Amino acid sequence: MTFSYTPAGPASRRGPLKYGDRVQLTDAKGRMHTIVLLEGGYFHSHRGSFRHSELVGLPEGTVHTTSTGAQYLVLRPLLSDYVLSMPRGAAVIYPKDSGQIVQMADIFPGARVVEAGVGSGALSMSLLSAVGEYGQLISFERREDFAEIAQGNVDLWFGRRHPAWRVEVGDLAERLPQVVEPGSIDRIVLDMLAPWENLQVCADALAPGGVLLCYVATVTQLSRVVEDMRASELFTEPHAWESLVRDWHLEGLAVRPDHRMVAHTGFLVTARRLAPGHQPPLRSRRPAKGAYTGEEVWTSQDLGERPTSDKKVRKVKRDVTARVADLVDHSACEVPPPPGQDVPEGQDGPPGQDGQNVQDGQITAGLED
Repeated sequence: MTFSYTPAGPASRRGPLKYGDRVQLTDAKGRMHTIVLLEGGYFHSHRGSFRHSELVGLPEGTVHTTSTGAQYLVLRPLLSDYVLSMPRGAAVIYPKDSGQIVQMADIFPGARVVEAGVGSGALSMSLLSAVGEYGQLISFERREDFAEIAQGNVDLWFGRRHPAWRVEVGDLAERLPQVVEPGSIDRIVLDMLAPWENLQVCADALAPGGVLLCYVATVTQLSRVVEDMRASELFTEPHAWESLVRDWHLEGLAVRPDHRMVAHTGFLVTARRLAPGHQPPLRSRRPAKGAYTGEEVWTSQDLGERPTSDKKVRKVKRDVTARVADLVDHSACEVPPPPGQDVPEGQDGPPGQDGQNVQDGQITAGLED
């Protein structure tokens, strides 16, 4: 018996550049443009221009010279590049935190994972890459418009709907018991305003020894979720941390930290599910009684977050929907030909939304990374 396998994501984009590929052009000053290679397409900037066909068939890492002598480094974007440039309705989890989540929550191939707060789909792509096609990721999102934006972004990255992904619209506390069996989930990742409100339902879904990870933005959220984890006596002692990333300037002997850095973005908290009927070892110190009344109502404004306008969400939703429609229309989901075989005539990829493209004699302006 022969099984066919259709690669997704970066696995489907190996080999020389071809029509339909998303490529990242970087100039001498580090400025980046993202375009999709189109048959008959044209890239134009104040530093020069060239036809897309000039890049087709070249290997990644090529340095291409424009008509005015400007040079561009040509590479397919990494997931971290795509996350920071894709359309977003809600704020994304930055790559530095996504990497920590995958590692510290021990997201393994074949894992059954629940994610609450899908946002724009940034973390979903990292989780899907980790669980693989034989795992399972169930993503919960309260807002249907955010869920549609996330689905569009994820589909564009993988080139098709990932077979391990399932999106549920609704409240986690209500939908999770209806969707999964008790004790059947290996890992749960919560990115929400008040994760402490869902500790019991998460404990019911997790298998003994399973990992619960919460991503919170403020110290008050961090304190509250940790104390409620302890009070529930359903989890091991929580562990909390944050990561700060600082680039370095490397120019001859001028080797020093950059003036800018990606500092605080959020706190990560992990704990593991205890076996039913067992309690954690008694801690020698506990917070004073009455530290929390349990009557607080948390909103995004309480945390200093800027609310996302409905107008922006509708605009981003239209943009992502159009990109996905172009992806389907231009058959970008088809299996690429084996190495050494030419792309069939007339087989194109999806039209580009980023960068600047010229097709049928008209220039369309895109986004600059």
